[in-house]
Amino acid sequence: MSLRTKRIYDSPSPEDGYRLLVMRRWPRGIRKQAVDSWERELSPSEPLRVAYRRGDMPWEEYARRYVEEVSPKRELLAQVARRARSQPVTLLCSCVDETRCHRSLLSGLVEGVSE
Repeated sequence: MSLRTKRIYDSPSPEDGYRLLVMRRWPRGIRKQAVDSWERELSPSEPLRVAYRRGDMPWEEYARRYVEEVSPKRELLAQVARRARSQPVTLLCSCVDETRCHRSLLSGLVEGVSE
């Protein structure tokens, strides 16, 4: 499986393959042509995102709740996994710190999908 993560504001590269935006809102200054697809359903819910950004919950709680929100979306996760088995897929969002970003959690969920 070829699955990567990257910040949407970083320059595209040929190694990105299929560029999948996983944000609830469209990022400022980014043209639609910069991504191949936009899947809002794989982003955190607005209340969860806002609570974490405001500092109302620690990373561990945010991560647990994000996984709870996205895990039931098995078909979407499976679609991403199938694509990543046939071509490189890059999950994109605007977070600066990849270690504290839902795209790293999502990557783990997609890699755990079995068919």
